[in-house]
Amino acid sequence: MAFLASVEESISGPIAEFFDLVVGTSTAGIIALGLGLGFSASEMLGFYVDLIPRVFQGNRIWRTLRSILVAKWDKKVLRTMLAEKFGSRKLGHSKVRLVIPAQDAVSGQVHLYKTAHHPRFEKDYLVDAVDIALATAAAPTYFPTFARGDGGLFIDGGTWANNPLGVAVVEASAVLEWERASLRVLSLGCTTAPLRIASALWAPKGKAYWATKWLDLMLIGQSSGAIGTAQLIAGHENVHRISPVLAKSLDMDGVRDIRTLRGLGVNEARRALPTLRAVFFGDKAEAFVPYRDLASREGGTISVKEDRGVDT
Repeated sequence: MAFLASVEESISGPIAEFFDLVVGTSTAGIIALGLGLGFSASEMLGFYVDLIPRVFQGNRIWRTLRSILVAKWDKKVLRTMLAEKFGSRKLGHSKVRLVIPAQDAVSGQVHLYKTAHHPRFEKDYLVDAVDIALATAAAPTYFPTFARGDGGLFIDGGTWANNPLGVAVVEASAVLEWERASLRVLSLGCTTAPLRIASALWAPKGKAYWATKWLDLMLIGQSSGAIGTAQLIAGHENVHRISPVLAKSLDMDGVRDIRTLRGLGVNEARRALPTLRAVFFGDKAEAFVPYRDLASREGGTISVKEDRGVDT
């Protein structure tokens, strides 16, 4: 988030106005929703600086032991703070096309919340932004499964799209039918740590060893596959991936790392801005006109409009 806020300080307007499509999973799904709803990157950074220590508070040893049987953290504080930030806004209030991955906890099928940027997308634009945020961020063992008001149960989209880069490029090329050669893709990761499994390659390990490694292995493999998919579709030279490599993994719910991560984001923005400015921050994207207008729906009618979005 600090990366986006730092870049935004150097360009002429909110960062979301320069992109035709924004895709985010889990915590990045919350960020994508905020940017789509019109909040600046700096405002979302301030939200996170306040959010993290309030959500992840309490005795961490007890919380870790508790997570063996139940979710490590209660989502009540997260829900309250999201409601304070997003209010009653719905996905249909987004000013940019959004795709937010989650997973149906009952059927196991993937679930993609999408703005009405295609005639087929008839329902999601009516869903509360807070509910979508809670669904995409319901990380197993960290937060309880999210129960939607209509009975749906959802877990974190990171279970299958931790890096949603592949999802984004497929949406752009296959659903929106934008020319592959015209795609310019910016992918931001939440840092990358080396995968240390060398000992398992020489001496076969059992459950006790792999129980501590399987999640990292799955996430790194999924991210690698997503990057490869995007590069094959859009072209290697058109995919700009930024995810600093760290010497060790950081805790997903670590409060003490906030300052370190904020500084890292600022430094990465300083290095990347000259290149990114030329590719992404020249002209702003054409205004997003959804097929289904939320204001008309609230007034008792549904307005279906032609979407004349362009590629950037």
